[in-house]
Amino acid sequence: MSIFEGFLSTSETLGAFSDRAFVDAMLRFEAALARAQAAEGLIPESAAHSIVGSCKVELFDVAKIVRESGRAGSVAIPLVKALREAVGLFNADAVPFVHFGSTSQDVIDSAMALVTREAVALVETDLAKAADALLRLAVQHAETPMLARTLMQPASVTSFGFKCAGWAAPLVRSRIRLREAAKHALQLQLGGAVGTLAQMKGQGAAVRGRMAKELGLGDPGATWHTQRDEWVALGCELGLMTGSLGKVAVDISLLGQYEVAEVAEPSEPGRGGSSAMPHKRNPVASMVAIAAAHRAPQRVAALLGAMPQQHERALGAWQAELAEWPQLLMSAHGSVRAMAGALPGLQVDAARMRANIDRLRAELPRDAADEWFDPALAVNAGQTALAEVKALQAQLSSNKELSQ
Repeated sequence: MSIFEGFLSTSETLGAFSDRAFVDAMLRFEAALARAQAAEGLIPESAAHSIVGSCKVELFDVAKIVRESGRAGSVAIPLVKALREAVGLFNADAVPFVHFGSTSQDVIDSAMALVTREAVALVETDLAKAADALLRLAVQHAETPMLARTLMQPASVTSFGFKCAGWAAPLVRSRIRLREAAKHALQLQLGGAVGTLAQMKGQGAAVRGRMAKELGLGDPGATWHTQRDEWVALGCELGLMTGSLGKVAVDISLLGQYEVAEVAEPSEPGRGGSSAMPHKRNPVASMVAIAAAHRAPQRVAALLGAMPQQHERALGAWQAELAEWPQLLMSAHGSVRAMAGALPGLQVDAARMRANIDRLRAELPRDAADEWFDPALAVNAGQTALAEVKALQAQLSSNKELSQ
């Protein structure tokens, strides 16, 4: 992570995809594999006990494993080698059962699902905060008159509540779709090669089911090594969410310009300052969200571009996907965290909104001013906004997982 990317993400997401966290996730996979195979009678209980006891990240030189992954072509290879060495120190007889019946992609895909689950949970929490803040603003300002603008020019009178409801709607839909996409994508990977499944003597499905339950991942019922549709669908949903947040951020930054001055991000010491101009209040939350909206499309495109994978195991495409995935999550969470922090305290200047309407009315012919820029038009916009808020809340309520 470069100095130019750190402030565009969050410490939590950076931590979720850190080298140590990923190695820990791989070790959790290996421990679950040993426990499940012992439960199905495929390996001795004593071997499983030794393997599980050695699957502790603090026992390993994570930096060395990462360094050696370049030469091996996979981070799983030096990890499994180090795990076998660790197990062998206490129980040499258990070494042949380390990583038994599994492949490098099994452990890496499953570990990626584990760390992604943590990151997606962070995204979902902040997405709910951002959407809820907008729904509250929509109700609070349902009939607050403001200028609607099309093609960057005044178009008619609307209400700020109507605008907030329009901002909220894609975020509510993202909450629903993201939860559904994650359910399908965050699944265990096991048995990429027919030979490894054969090692499990017909117990592969039972082992997979036990592991999925222990790790809290879905049981896909089969391997999905080169079937990346569900995984990439989650990436697409993250990209859509980031784009929707970027749209909100663009509008807020435009409405916050000095010449408009209708809204402003929350003010606090050290936030949005300038190195040369002490009078400035830069909209830094919007900046982060807009930056993410610029970066996410390239990440999503890379995921889509990596989908044509060769036969049962990809050469190059899967590896490219792995490199892009954390960057997408880091941008997505940086965006939603920034907006979740700004929207609840968004400063709305209703008087300025009205003044901008009045100034425009004074410059127009009377008939045009009365037809398109009568502040009373905000009443109808407010009714529409309240109806949309009610519909959006009903959508969330119908989704039991999100309403709890």
